[in-house]
Amino acid sequence: MSTPDSITAAAILPLVGGPANVLTVAHCMTRLRLGLRDGDLVDEAGLRALPAVLGLVADDGSYQIVLGPGTVARVTPAFEALLASAPAPLAPPGTEPATAPGAEAATTADRLALRGAELKASRTRRNATPLKLFLRRIADVFVPLIPALIGCGVIAGLNGLLINLGVLRGLTPALTAIAAAFMALIAVFVGLNTAKVFGGTPVLGGAVASVVVYAGVAKVTVLGVTLAPGQGGVLGALAAALLGTYVEKWCRRWVPPTLDVLVTPTLTVLLTGLVTLYALMYAAGELSAAIGTAAAWLLSTTGALAGLVLGALFLPLVMLGLHQALIPIHTTLIEQQGYTVLLPVLAMAGAGQVGAALAVYVRLRHDTSLRTTIRSALPAGLLGVGEPLIYGVSLPLGRPFVTACAGGAAGGAFIGFFSMLGDRVGSTAIGPSGVALFPLLSGNRGLGVTAAIYAGGLLTGYAVGFAATYFFGLGGALRDGPDGGLDRDTGGASPARRSEQAAV
Repeated sequence: MSTPDSITAAAILPLVGGPANVLTVAHCMTRLRLGLRDGDLVDEAGLRALPAVLGLVADDGSYQIVLGPGTVARVTPAFEALLASAPAPLAPPGTEPATAPGAEAATTADRLALRGAELKASRTRRNATPLKLFLRRIADVFVPLIPALIGCGVIAGLNGLLINLGVLRGLTPALTAIAAAFMALIAVFVGLNTAKVFGGTPVLGGAVASVVVYAGVAKVTVLGVTLAPGQGGVLGALAAALLGTYVEKWCRRWVPPTLDVLVTPTLTVLLTGLVTLYALMYAAGELSAAIGTAAAWLLSTTGALAGLVLGALFLPLVMLGLHQALIPIHTTLIEQQGYTVLLPVLAMAGAGQVGAALAVYVRLRHDTSLRTTIRSALPAGLLGVGEPLIYGVSLPLGRPFVTACAGGAAGGAFIGFFSMLGDRVGSTAIGPSGVALFPLLSGNRGLGVTAAIYAGGLLTGYAVGFAATYFFGLGGALRDGPDGGLDRDTGGASPARRSEQAAV
């Protein structure tokens, strides 16, 4: 029996070149991530015409289809099932994919969507540097962990609330165990994913990473210092699994095939394990401690300025798909302090984006197609999913993207200012932002104060993003034409008005 999600999956598959063009399938919180043989076979106009598709992001590492939270988790397995059951031949190189009926850029929203695609493609070509590609692969290690981080974070927040209220005391130890178990073993999952992403054997990556959290390391002494279980955290696990992957690949090149099944795993675990114990755990522990110290110093000493800069720069990171590279830092802070103080500040970028979109909605009241796009994307934006508004509204328009960043800067400065006063606002997990971050909030002043500061930052981001866009983001070359069209010409007249002027 067909479901809306299976129908969406079936509609997407031919538009990305068919089964033979799909190499890998994965998903994060909002995006279906596809590795494709030939990106030229993608029918972007057809994809954008699908009701479930909120946006498209293309880079050298993957082709990403924005479906939104929840939807992507249901569509992905349906898509994978189609790949397994309906293989199809790859279309000949150079074949132009058919465009879905009605997908022509006949409306302002369509034109903006196509403009956004052009901007993304141009940026992708300029930003396909080895460092940025490496950061995207690091993000691929941590993105699959986000659902568990969210679930455990919400449970931890609920447990903290129950403890503070002094109720259900018999239940709180169980909730503590449930919330903390994943974080206690997260290094193993990082090791599994690292080996998978970088081309090694996942279980070997998990094996070497598990050394980091094994209680027995407390008996190992390095340079006169006794190691502690968990020292180095996710960074140590990441480094161990990376090293293990390269050791495994080296062994497979040099070990005779008849001995490979015995020698390669043994050498991989032994050599990598020794390096992890005697070097990586200590180095990663020092780096983790430095990250925690730096984050605390940054917000407590230069909070308002730091918040302004971080809030302003986060939307460009999202636009480039590099925001996921911050996950190891967030995870490290959660391991050390119980929450990450950076996420609430960065979440202000989404507030500025929502404010900017509302201003566009109010100013361009005759443009029904663009207003429809904004109405459909705003709920996701309020929940911290910014890609639909970025690629469908603010980035193609140009100025509203800048004014949205201004809103994010103002909200970040608001939260940073209170950090300077000693009121830290943190999140017990990563993933959600916007309004959806409230259940995950934690801090050093109690939940009420923490939530109030965060709410104040959101309202500041909304207000400044709206005002900056309303007064400065749509002037000059962007005017709302009387015929309902958005004009980008220097004269400011809509196409219909220019025709009338020519006739006169």
